[in-house]
Formats: sequence, structure tokens, C-alpha cells
Amino acid sequence: MVRKVFIGISIILGLLLLLAAGGYYMFRPDEKVLRFIKKNPDRAAIKLVRNDTVLAERNPYKMMPLASTVKIIVAIEYAAQAARGQIDSDERVSLAELEKFYVPNTDGGAHPAWLESVADKIQDHQITIREIAKGMISYSSNANTEWLCEKLGLDNINARLDSLDVKRHTKIHYLVSALFVGKEKFPHLHGKALETALRAMPEEAYIQATVEIHAKLKQDTSYKKKVGDLSLRIQKVWSDRLPRSTVAEYVGIMRKINSRTYFDAHTQHYLDDVMEYPLKNPANQRWLAHAGMKGGSTAFVLTKALYATDKKGNKTELAYFINDLSFLENLYLQMSMNQFELKILTSPSFREKVRKSLME
Repeated sequence: MVRKVFIGISIILGLLLLLAAGGYYMFRPDEKVLRFIKKNPDRAAIKLVRNDTVLAERNPYKMMPLASTVKIIVAIEYAAQAARGQIDSDERVSLAELEKFYVPNTDGGAHPAWLESVADKIQDHQITIREIAKGMISYSSNANTEWLCEKLGLDNINARLDSLDVKRHTKIHYLVSALFVGKEKFPHLHGKALETALRAMPEEAYIQATVEIHAKLKQDTSYKKKVGDLSLRIQKVWSDRLPRSTVAEYVGIMRKINSRTYFDAHTQHYLDDVMEYPLKNPANQRWLAHAGMKGGSTAFVLTKALYATDKKGNKTELAYFINDLSFLENLYLQMSMNQFELKILTSPSFREKVRKSLME
């Protein structure tokens, strides 16, 4: 085991994926992400800042799907509202309310895994908003995110982008509800015809559909039992229509959090509670003073935004987004992301390699 763990990866799962990826594993794990970004500039973007200096960037202003990395904005809005007393982070919420927005087999098991992790914190089938927010980030529960988006208010979440001075970002919408747009708006279409119809929908019409579907999920627990056509073709449309932004914007957000001066002390406290789950690992506590991250993935997308301050005072902010991946590419990149990030945080020689590879 690497001593500076940052995040853990199952050894057994790693071996299985290693075998599955076959020839792609000819190269060192820490270099796979770097090699991919360098060789695929049309599908990847990255920005790396170390101690206020831009070490590397590629396509910093390219708009790309965020997947679950967009949940950082929801976390910030949660922290701001909790700090101002607009919501009570210790308010208890019925698990049944979250269950309304859980669609089995669409989140990689994130929601059930989160529920298992907080089993000792559930009382009378209720859990606190604080734990819901933490589960949104550390386990990436889509159901938690959908519930929080309503609780906090989508208008407030989108307005938060303005207060953060984020210029390049599409509107944030309900992610779970978006899975049902095809079923709701084009119930008689399938395959290529459904794909064409969904892609032709104007952005505002698509978002309005998610609002209507969210209301149905909330009121009718039977609605979610049939999702409709979710073939890879339709999943690609859903993936492409997720909220989009740039690595430059998300590095900017990471720098605001990592500065510990941008947000007031109360907001920072609530934000740390949600974002800094990597510090639960004792190995990370030995060398990191602060660290937070959020990644996202679909069958076609991998994204990550992170910040860290080590115990020597070095600050790092990184965001990288990758799109239009094949199954095998997605597989081997996921297996390499942890090592790539860890080497950036701990190895001067690797940071120099990243700089030279992407800036010269």
C-alpha cells in the first residue's frame, strides 16, 4: 500500500480491471491519465495550479460535461445556507423522501452504499441534512443530490454561480429527473428516433421537463418504476446534456475553497465538513492539512476537481475533464486517476513532467 493514500482503491477490483484492460496497462499507472490528455486534446481538458502558479493547462476554457463534479456547487450552497441559518443542518429527514429519487441500477450502487455507511446515524428511519450533504459528496448519491436541489432551491444554486463569479457554466438542473425525459416527452420513440428527438430539444425545454418530472417523482412513487429507453445511445444524450463548465472555472472554485479566506468562517466550517472526507483516512491526516475533492463519471465521461494544502503549506488545485470515452478507456483511466492525483500532490519530478508534457 502506498503510504500517502489520498483515496483507497480495492486491490481485488484493481486486479480484475487490470486483467480486463489488458494491453492498456503496459504503462505506469501514474502516467496513463497524463498520456491520454496529451494525446487526446479534442477530448480532454486540464488545469493545474501549485502555490498560485499555473503549472499546466490544456483546453482551460473548453465547455465539457461535469457529471457529478457539479455537486460541488450544491455543496457550497448548502454550506452558505447552513451558515446563515436558512436551513438547519441537523434537521432530520425521512429516508422515504430520499428514496423517491433513488432509481436502482443508475448510480453504481452509490446510494445503498451511503445508507450502509450511515446505518448507526439513522434514527426512526430519519437522517440529518448534514449527512445527506456529506453522502452527496463522499458517496455521490444522486438521490441525495436531487433532494438537496429542491431543499436549497435550484434558483439559489444557479445564483451561487454568479456569486462565485463563474462565467462559463450551463444551468444546473435535476440530474435524476433528466433520466426520464425520453419517457415523459417522447413515450412512443425508441433508439435513434428518440436520440434525435432528445438532442433537438432546446435547453430550456429540456430543463423544464426535468422540473416537471421531479414533481412527479416526488408525488408518485410508482413513476420511477419504468425509466424507459436507457440504452447506451440514450445514456450518451443524457451525459452530453449534463451541466457543463470548464477546468478553469472549477480550478477557480477549488482555489476559493483552498484559500480559506474567500468564504466566511461559518460557511467554511460547513464546507469543510462536507468536502474534506479524504481526511478521514489517518494516512492522509499525516501529510495533509486540508483536502477536498469531487469526481464524476458516466459511461462516457470522467471528471475530477480537487484542492489540497499539505502540512508544509503547499497549496494545489487541479481539475481535469475527459469526454467521449470508450468502455475500455473509461475503465483504465478510472484505475489510474488516484495514482495520477497522488503523484501530482507529492512528487516534484512528476509535476515537472506534467508541466513539460502539456506546456512545452
